[in-house]
Order: sequence, then structure tokens, then C-alpha cells
Amino acid sequence: MVEETHKEIEQSERQWYAAKVMYNRVQPIKERLETDGVGYFIPEIISSLVFFQASAEYLGHFEQDYFSRLWIYRDPLTHKPSPIPNREMEVFMFVCTAGKKGLTYLGDDKPEYHRGDLVRVTDGPFKGAEGHIVRIKKDRRLVVSLRGIAALATTYIHPDLLERVDEPCASPKYYYMKQA
Repeated sequence: MVEETHKEIEQSERQWYAAKVMYNRVQPIKERLETDGVGYFIPEIISSLVFFQASAEYLGHFEQDYFSRLWIYRDPLTHKPSPIPNREMEVFMFVCTAGKKGLTYLGDDKPEYHRGDLVRVTDGPFKGAEGHIVRIKKDRRLVVSLRGIAALATTYIHPDLLERVDEPCASPKYYYMKQA
């Protein structure tokens, strides 16, 4: 059985994946992930996306079971399911949970969201989040993105609360749903 196999796999072998849910039928997929004991994250601002932390084997079975209801994000060159680096996922979850009000979903990740300096927020509700500053509607806003999947913009963050960074730092605190 898939869930028994999945529970035996070490946490270090699990990776984050993203899936676009067709027809906004997230609830049955959420219930399945909970039943299988799989960590998942469903951002309120992007209700048609589901992120889950699973092994490649589980992903194959899961995709097969739900092939008509979801679309797994894939590497454009290899067409294999594209895992999301833990650091990117942690920052994305952190921003989604820390700033529920005032976030703007920008749609798919685009190259223009990566221009300019990489910055880190030093204080406030987004403290520890990293991204790029982009001018949106005459405001400078922090854009956090998952490569090839989605981009979010926070509310205005004062320049005094930003520092330029050369390399990403340790992960901020974040929360995601997980059944034991």
C-alpha cells in the first residue's frame, strides 16, 4: 500500500513538489495527503496549487491515482517532476503564513521578478524572508518566488528593514500542515 511505503521513507528522502489542481478540487487531494501522512501546504492566496513533501515513488503513485485532476510541475528539459529546493519552499511558506493580508499573487514566476539585488527583511512580520525588490504600482515590494511555479509580492516594506545579501541564510520559521 502506498501510504505504508511512504511512512517508512526517511524524511531526508522526501522532496517538495507542486501540483496545479484542476477544477479547484483541492479538498479530496488534501484528504488523501492527510490519510497518507504526507506533509503538504496549500496557500490561501493560490487555491489551485498544492505543495507536498514526498518521495519520488509516492509521487509516481499519487500522480497515477489523480492523473485527470492534477498537473505536476515538471522540468521543461527532462519532463521529470521538478522538486522544489527546501529553502525556496520554506521562504514561500513563511511569507504566505506571515503576511496573509496584503499579499499579491503575481502568477507564474517570470524573469523580471529576479532582477536587482537579493534582499533579506530584517524586522517586522516578514523578518528573515528573502527575495527581490520589484516596483509594483509605484511601490517597492518584496517578491518571493518558486522558480517556474509562482511569485508573490508582499506589501510595501520600508528600505530601512532590508539588507542586501549575497547568499541565502538559514531558514525562517514556517508552518505547514502535516499528519503524524
